[in-house]
Amino acid sequence: MKQPLSFDGLTAQITELNPVRAIGRVVRVEAGVVHVSGLAGKARIGDLVVIYRRGEPLSGEVLQLDGNVLVLLPDQAPDGVALQDRAALLESRGIAPSNAWIGRIIDPFGNPIDGKPLLRGAAARALRRQPPDPGARRALGERLNTGMAGLNTMLPVVRGQRVGLFAGSGVGKSTLLGHLAQHMTADVVVIAMIGERGRELRHFIEDVLGEEGLSRAVIVCATSDQSPLIRRRCAWAAMSVAEHFRDQGKSVLLLADSITRFAEAHREVAVAAGEAPVLRGFPPSTAHLIMSLCERAGPGQGQQGDITGIFSVLVAGSDMDEPVADILRGVLDGHIILDREIAERGRYPAIDVLRSVSRSLPAAATDAQNKLIAQARNLLSVYDRNAMMVRAGLYSTGSDPEIDAAIQVWPDLDGFLAKVEKQSVENSFVQLELILRRVRVTQKPAHNSRYSRPTPAA
Repeated sequence: MKQPLSFDGLTAQITELNPVRAIGRVVRVEAGVVHVSGLAGKARIGDLVVIYRRGEPLSGEVLQLDGNVLVLLPDQAPDGVALQDRAALLESRGIAPSNAWIGRIIDPFGNPIDGKPLLRGAAARALRRQPPDPGARRALGERLNTGMAGLNTMLPVVRGQRVGLFAGSGVGKSTLLGHLAQHMTADVVVIAMIGERGRELRHFIEDVLGEEGLSRAVIVCATSDQSPLIRRRCAWAAMSVAEHFRDQGKSVLLLADSITRFAEAHREVAVAAGEAPVLRGFPPSTAHLIMSLCERAGPGQGQQGDITGIFSVLVAGSDMDEPVADILRGVLDGHIILDREIAERGRYPAIDVLRSVSRSLPAAATDAQNKLIAQARNLLSVYDRNAMMVRAGLYSTGSDPEIDAAIQVWPDLDGFLAKVEKQSVENSFVQLELILRRVRVTQKPAHNSRYSRPTPAA
């Protein structure tokens, strides 16, 4: 998406240049952190410091202030740092998004990593901002077309909703996020790739997202080899970019992959700052950190737009009770669970509908649509409870009409959940209705329903 040329960002960057910097000296290096003296009264928590060691300079972030000494966590191992090395104080830098960033790939500091020049925006934004006033926020908006039959019907996503995507490794999480980035209704897509493998960035852009998806997206990437400070900053930077477009009245889709690596990066930083890892290996501040990030997404206020957030969680061994997953389930407006067994039998997306929840229901659907959803979920549940008995040949047809109906409709429902097509939400419900009409079991007709009709008796 080509944007008009503007020199506002360059002017702002030149204005902020400061030829004078406060200088301190390294007085101690211990357990991966560096102690610097001489900057008392000037440094603040979160400020950046550059240490001029032998070889390349080493940057870091201020974690603690202790009298005349500040403690900073460097971005790399402090190899080559010596006592009395000079340390220059930089002001804490936010990020200055611009509309020209659409279609670009940047690092958490706003620098381009796609080999092309990029100007910053006119105004810098703080990385850690307060969410909109809860009393002035709008309610959730209209249902969004995801381009997937299952999400269009059984698990709807509405404008401003915050949804968790829970999956183990290799179950199709990145592919699902790429599809949503391509096809989900939004003006701008902001993608945070937190702690991702280096080769995955190019694979995601070229093979998963594609040129069409990238043309309306901003990708913020911090690879797994970078310091925990940069990986943690990646999530905040992506949220600040999303807020930039939201404040312009746009509908923004934020895809964060993954919150687990965001929490792991924070654990490294917090432990280095002296916080105890008491929450199954995570420090107590993890819960507040995740909640404050997620609260910044959602509906805006006044003339603002909305940020629809999809936050992925990497659950090791499908443990949905591990701390990060448990925290997110309590703060989000729904969760989508990808199941390894479903993926192994070849159904994509491997969404476990029975374990997934969208808290936009029932308000996001009409009465007729809610009846279809309830009927489909009931049939899937009946089949799931009796699947082992059916596969073992222990069930005799005709013993239970409800089980018979579930067995009859299950292949069609399972195939319906795998449909990835460019179709409207209305068409998705029409297809679901046609599948459910094939159930040959006596049912009472639903009155005043545009979808439900009497089904023929068996």
